[in-house]
Amino acid sequence: MSDIEIRPAVAADLPAITAIYDEAVQFGTATFELVPPDLAEMTLRFETLVSGGYPYLVAVLEGRVVGYAYASAHRPRPAYRFTVENSIYLDPKAQRRGVGGKLLARLIAECESRGYRQMVAVIGDSANAGSIAVHRNAGFQMIGVHPDVGFKFDRWLDTVSMQLALGEGARTLP
Repeated sequence: MSDIEIRPAVAADLPAITAIYDEAVQFGTATFELVPPDLAEMTLRFETLVSGGYPYLVAVLEGRVVGYAYASAHRPRPAYRFTVENSIYLDPKAQRRGVGGKLLARLIAECESRGYRQMVAVIGDSANAGSIAVHRNAGFQMIGVHPDVGFKFDRWLDTVSMQLALGEGARTLP
């Protein structure tokens, strides 16, 4: 998939991003949201992250946004300021084609260039083998599983925690 373009997201991408996330909320277990947010809410989320200095990327194939990824604060307390949490969502037609790995690689590079030292992935549903593999292939280590912490589609769902040291990680002080 050499013709995939990874670039910073812009406001014009938000309808496609909203549609991708809508699909994930309605039919998937990667997110534990139950009601898909509308374009106005997705715009607010995008603006909040970008104005906070976090990277927000899209994958474009043949002129169409087929996926997106962003980093956000892992936790709100100031001691977590060098740790980000990543999120990646793909159009179902773009899954298992290398798009997620390319988005994640660029997201990692963007976070390292901004001085972040750790990236945490909180993967919805321990059966989400594709996402777990994408993170493992990028060098993330398994931290653990939180069993039965979400309830969606009339069943209990786990979350999987994975982590990657960015740049110098904890070897040096920031």
